[in-house]
Amino acid sequence: MGSEEADGRRRRSAKSHEAIISALIDLVGEGDMSPSAQRVADRAGVGIRTVFRHFEEMDRLYAEMNKRLRAMAVPMFEVPESSDALSERLRALVGRRCELFEKIAPYKRSANRAIYGSPFLRKERFAMIRDLRLDLERTVPELLRAPEPIAHALEMVLSFEAWDQLRTDQRLSQREAREAMGGLVEALGAHIPMAPARRKGR
Repeated sequence: MGSEEADGRRRRSAKSHEAIISALIDLVGEGDMSPSAQRVADRAGVGIRTVFRHFEEMDRLYAEMNKRLRAMAVPMFEVPESSDALSERLRALVGRRCELFEKIAPYKRSANRAIYGSPFLRKERFAMIRDLRLDLERTVPELLRAPEPIAHALEMVLSFEAWDQLRTDQRLSQREAREAMGGLVEALGAHIPMAPARRKGR
């Protein structure tokens, strides 16, 4: 009986844990940039003490949310490039970035508000910048021969901050923002030296 009771407690604890994470993700996704522990508890249907028992610090809660968001974003970095043409690769890259940024926008904005009080969020910000840079270099290896200002500008234009500027501050629609980002990337791409033609079978 004691074992069954312990198993029941573990199941209830796991269920509460998942409910708390889902509540945070839902609240941020709905536009609450800084949901309080009480709001998370109310949405999860648990007591506030349960929230603090599972996550003594908000950083741990953000870490769990980030784990789920990364799982959603990773497939977008694993799309194989199928074209030798730089212009086509850049267009595909713009499409992937726009799709990714639109999905993570509310969570990224929430993280940006809390970043200065959160060592974890600061670390994750730099990790995302690194991942995006590596994705750019993989997609456009010609950047190694491009002038440094062009490479830096291309990285900036393809950043979440640029997308958020277009969507939030300039109030563009998704289509308009994508066209604006694509136009800038195309203009910068014209200054990237072309790579030698790839040999068949390589």
